[in-house]
Amino acid sequence: LLVHASVVQVALSSLAAAAVAPIYLLVHAWANEVPLSGVMLFGFSSPFFICAGIATLHGRLVSHWHKDMDRARQMGSYRLEDLLGQGGMGEVWRARHQMLVRPAAIKLIRPINPGADGRCQLLGRFEREVQATASLQSPHTISIYDFGETDEGSFYYVMELLVGLDLQKLVERFGPLPEARVIHLLSQICDSLAEAHHQGLIHRDIKPANIFTCRQGLEHDFVKVLDFGLVKTAGDMGRQEQNLTAEGVTTGTPAYLAPEVALGRRDIDARIDIYSLGCIAYWLLCAKEVFSADTPMAVVLQHVQAEPVPPSQRTELTISPTLEQIVLSCLAKDPADRPQSALELQTQLQACLTEDPWTRDRAQSWWEKHLPQIII
Repeated sequence: LLVHASVVQVALSSLAAAAVAPIYLLVHAWANEVPLSGVMLFGFSSPFFICAGIATLHGRLVSHWHKDMDRARQMGSYRLEDLLGQGGMGEVWRARHQMLVRPAAIKLIRPINPGADGRCQLLGRFEREVQATASLQSPHTISIYDFGETDEGSFYYVMELLVGLDLQKLVERFGPLPEARVIHLLSQICDSLAEAHHQGLIHRDIKPANIFTCRQGLEHDFVKVLDFGLVKTAGDMGRQEQNLTAEGVTTGTPAYLAPEVALGRRDIDARIDIYSLGCIAYWLLCAKEVFSADTPMAVVLQHVQAEPVPPSQRTELTISPTLEQIVLSCLAKDPADRPQSALELQTQLQACLTEDPWTRDRAQSWWEKHLPQIII
């Protein structure tokens, strides 16, 4: 019962074990020249064969149970293998395609308030969002392979499996990053957002946990922007449309929320992602969030009302005045005072030259020293 085997294997092994009893009795009778009747042989052996039959029956039940579990862990052509993480909206699993060798990651999304009538609308919204993300071709945007709906009513999408760390865990484990590396990472994020914004897509949940730095081929510190689950087209930003979050809940993460989103303005645009990117830059440079408070609402109010402390005053690492000014401009309360596009911000970052740039060799050396288990 404890070993997962086919019914045939269980039957053969059980019968082989049961056969030991009559064989032993026959050998014992022959060696000791003891007369042995058929009734005695049957009476001695039958309990063992009855147990073999029971074991075979139970083996069949266990086999069906395992098959049911396998079907439950199946998502289309993919099979779930290991749980990688979970959050408020769902879970992320390592998965493998039945026919292809390539591994993948599957994100399961549980709708908070689907309702009977809203189910089709939610599914349609989910399909549009995933298709929009899949249309993005920047190498720094996560690749989407497939999507669908489970029998239990959860949505899922299949994406490439990454090897590395998100920026939240990176800073928590290794502390603030040097200026050159921050510029290197931010420039790649801008590349992803620039294409999305050009297609009229706004991420709305840019935060360190949604930015992954990984090993991609021979490249290290290669950025991937994840989780476009809250993405919305610019044309939809002014309309009250049901999405994958609960009604009446402000979308995004409080520590990285633009003031105009917190105020509920309906004329918001892609510059909310620029503000969130400024918050990420602050986190990378200082290992501290721009604002902190006892409650999420208090943090949101500070984004609306308080001026951020310059990052150079909150870290022992050197931050050039030029980079600090770029970060603070991203954190401007008025969207008109921020860089007006991801491309403009990328240009400003790349013009912020450092004496010790973050090169490919430096990135590889850092990974070999600090994350050798990822270097294959």
